[in-house]
Amino acid sequence: MFHRINDRLVHALLAVAALLTFLLSFLVVADVVGRGAFSSPVKGTPEIVSMSIVIICFLLAGYSVHSRSMLQTDALVGLMGRHGPRIAVVLSGILGFMFFGLIVWGSIEPALHAWRSGEFEGEGALRVPVWPARFVVMFGALLVALIYLGQAAEAATSILRGETDDNPPPRAH
Repeated sequence: MFHRINDRLVHALLAVAALLTFLLSFLVVADVVGRGAFSSPVKGTPEIVSMSIVIICFLLAGYSVHSRSMLQTDALVGLMGRHGPRIAVVLSGILGFMFFGLIVWGSIEPALHAWRSGEFEGEGALRVPVWPARFVVMFGALLVALIYLGQAAEAATSILRGETDDNPPPRAH
């Protein structure tokens, strides 16, 4: 059940990130054309782009981990025996959970502060609020941490059942 809900959620976030990227491209083109043709760039473009890049990255992170598309190396896995790939998934899952858990933990106070204080970026005509990016970072990191934990638990269960890697864990689509 967790896998099915997670699958739908990461695909929905992937679609939101793609849409945001698509819309951002129009903003950048309008800024470049406005700057070159009319000597009048779109106000706030640097702030919007910098925040959007962070948001897009954390919207895509869950899909990258869920689909097992993160970089992997087989250098040590072969030394771990027949359960090597699953042991590697358990270890990387624990480390990923801890790393992204720390990001969540470290993001709570700055996100709440940005919300309460009305923190913004930019000066003059357009001031971009910071809180959406901070909450997306926190939510995206929480999702990734849970995905890593789920993958580690699934691999550990497979090891305990004595399953070999003749049938490795499936990659999500």
